[in-house]
Amino acid sequence: MASFRYVLQFHKDVPRAARFYSQGLGLSVNVCSLRWAELQSGPLKLALMQSNNRSHLHCSIDHVEQKGYPSMLSFTVTDINATVTKLMALGAEMDGPIKYDVRGKVAAMRCFDGHMVGLYEPA
Repeated sequence: MASFRYVLQFHKDVPRAARFYSQGLGLSVNVCSLRWAELQSGPLKLALMQSNNRSHLHCSIDHVEQKGYPSMLSFTVTDINATVTKLMALGAEMDGPIKYDVRGKVAAMRCFDGHMVGLYEPA
């Protein structure tokens, strides 16, 4: 049986992306270099790799120009307004307004490299 290893995102500036996820969302940084970072969120790992450094992967990945939403990570947060403020200070942009629902608040943000970050604050 296979087991989940990590979610991988490609970024132009790995240290900046690591700061974005650690300072903006509180993920723990396990490893961070110019080309590779691993961050922890509970039992899951987020791996960040420099976008032009794919040669060391042990599988074949065709280079595809990233357009639209290259990926989206969704996080549950305790204070969506404070989290949005932190992420915007770190270079994110809102992708529409915060939406209010009987189940809670939802926001979509685009980080500086174009990756989407979904935020959910339960009611």
